[in-house]
Amino acid sequence: MDLLEHQGKEILSRYGIETPRGTVVDTPESLPAVDIPLPWVLKAQVPAGGRMKAGGIRMAHSVKEARRATDEMLGSSLHGCRVDRVLVEEQVPVDWEWYLCLTIDRSLRMPRLLFSRRGGIEVEETGEMLQLPVNPLVGLQEHHLRRMEKPARPVARRLYRLFREMDCELAEINPLAVVDGRPLALDAKITVNHNALYRHPELPQHDPRLTPLEQEAQKMGLAFVQEEGEVGVIANGAGLTMATMDALQDYGARGLFLDLCGTDDARQVERALSLMHRAGPRVILLNLFGGITKCDTVARGVLSALEKGMDTPIVARIRGTNEEQARQMLADRVESHLSFQEAVHRTAALGRGS
Repeated sequence: MDLLEHQGKEILSRYGIETPRGTVVDTPESLPAVDIPLPWVLKAQVPAGGRMKAGGIRMAHSVKEARRATDEMLGSSLHGCRVDRVLVEEQVPVDWEWYLCLTIDRSLRMPRLLFSRRGGIEVEETGEMLQLPVNPLVGLQEHHLRRMEKPARPVARRLYRLFREMDCELAEINPLAVVDGRPLALDAKITVNHNALYRHPELPQHDPRLTPLEQEAQKMGLAFVQEEGEVGVIANGAGLTMATMDALQDYGARGLFLDLCGTDDARQVERALSLMHRAGPRVILLNLFGGITKCDTVARGVLSALEKGMDTPIVARIRGTNEEQARQMLADRVESHLSFQEAVHRTAALGRGS
């Protein structure tokens, strides 16, 4: 889960890391009530980087100027994300900028501390990045901190504590500015492990980049990716689903991704079909390898969805536990194939309208 900047800064403040004064607005009409001295920095709130170059960060020296910029940003799209909120912050005089980050080094299977004496845009290209693995059994140590500028050390300690306690995959401050001799986090990028969100009910539980159908699927415990495609791919297991989509592409068709996630619940299968139907594909390809998910269970879910009026054509390739029973149950209701290649080829043709 990628948090918005203002959400990340609220967490930084809870851990004693100072941030500029700011408030969030969702309409230009809210700006005259903002109790922060001008000039302001206006920041589009989207879970993406590179906002400065894309016009998502602007300066305003008057409320009139701020209203015009906010009106242009709200409702626009920035890096594929809709801008619904703008963070209004005080503009501060910066003496120096650093880069500070904690992330997961998956090759070492431990956190890694990153620090650069140059922060801001394109910091990765400076080639001056200090990279220090941090053993999670002992945590951040003095020998790590001694290699950093003295004012940044207490911030690093607090950021590491935040990183561990909030189940982060990334906790980045860029830039960490020096303002009148004190460190100030001018930006915050925090990514929380999605599987740990249940431990943090105070955080948003849904990624704002998800479509309404993707959010609904997430609530149901289904993995659904709503892309541009003519074929709705439903399979059990992410690997099988992705392999099916790859095969469809070889035949000139595009697929929408839905993984049943190992369910053996006919009602859940019915929900999955209803969700995919509402996404609007021309045809649904059900590619099932029955194991924990038994084939006859899926067949009952398919029949239930069809009885409730779902009219999207279904092509099925069913193999595994109780496959014969499932095929008999679905006879004359769906188009069935034993061969994976035949099922994919037929579905791609239907998806293309040929």
